[in-house]
Amino acid sequence: MKKIIALSSLLALGSLGMACGDSTANNTAVNVNANVANAMNAAANAMNRAANQAANAANQAANAANSAANTVANATNMANANANANANVNANR
Repeated sequence: MKKIIALSSLLALGSLGMACGDSTANNTAVNVNANVANAMNAAANAMNRAANQAANAANQAANAANSAANTVANATNMANANANANANVNANR
């Protein structure tokens, strides 16, 4: 009788282990989910790189525009200074 109980317990534990254990379907599903997650991560990284490149290009354009504006402002200031100097020379004649 003890042998029958022990064998029945072993059979029950084995069945429970097969029901709850890793199976090929579970492993395949986990691998698919991991592959999808990796693909999504790669896509997110690619989008992040593209956004950074666009931001860098925008910053370079803004810096160029600022440089041009400063050049124009400096030229305007120089022209004003020259005009004022000429006006002072002419006024003192």
